[in-house]
Amino acid sequence: MDSAIGSSVYNFIELVGTSSKDWEEAVRNAIDHAEGKLTNMRMAEVVEMDTKLVEGKIVQFRAKVRLSFKHEVEPETL
Repeated sequence: MDSAIGSSVYNFIELVGTSSKDWEEAVRNAIDHAEGKLTNMRMAEVVEMDTKLVEGKIVQFRAKVRLSFKHEVEPETL
C-alpha cells in the first residue's frame, strides 16, 4: 500500500453531554468523558443542542458532540 507523507486517518464518535447549568458545560462534560478514554483527539463539533423541560422550565441542557481522533494502527495489523 502506498502512503503519502503527512497523510492521516481519523475516526469519529458522537457523544451527548448534559448539564443543569448551560450548553457550554454540557459540551465540556462530553469532551472530558472522552478525554480519559481516547487519545489524539483533534476536533469537537457541536452537531445538536436541546433541552429537557419539566413544567415548562429548563432542567437540563444537552449537547450532541462529534469528536474526531487520529486513527492509530499497530504496524503488525497493516
